[in-house]
Amino acid sequence: MIILKYIVLILFGIGSGVVIAGGVFALISTIGIVPRMAEKTKTVKRIPLYEDAITLGGIVGTLMLYINFSLPIGKIGAAVFGLCTGVFYGELAVSLAEVLNVFPIFMRRFRLKTGLSYFIPAMALGKCFGSLLYFLIEGFYHLP
Repeated sequence: MIILKYIVLILFGIGSGVVIAGGVFALISTIGIVPRMAEKTKTVKRIPLYEDAITLGGIVGTLMLYINFSLPIGKIGAAVFGLCTGVFYGELAVSLAEVLNVFPIFMRRFRLKTGLSYFIPAMALGKCFGSLLYFLIEGFYHLP
């Protein structure tokens, strides 16, 4: 009876993981990150490669949650990985905001006529600076 319980839990876990992963991949494809970045970098012919890389990244990321292993990439490798991850999440956030028309609504509400080209990099630099403070200064952010 206990084995049946574990089999059911495993099936529910796998099923829910598939649903969540499908939702994330649907979000990425809906907001059009891959075609837009391929168009900007003039590499439209490589879109299938980018899609495969995103899928493989999702699979490897999921496996890394369950399999305890480490890669000997050192601090420089970890910094490069962190930079790439930050760029991806930044692009995801800006693409989602663009699809939802956040910036035009924001500019209209705050009556901004110019300066959007400075606003987005300022947000990115602020996030970067805050992250550096959090990770480099011991005890910088401590919840009571």
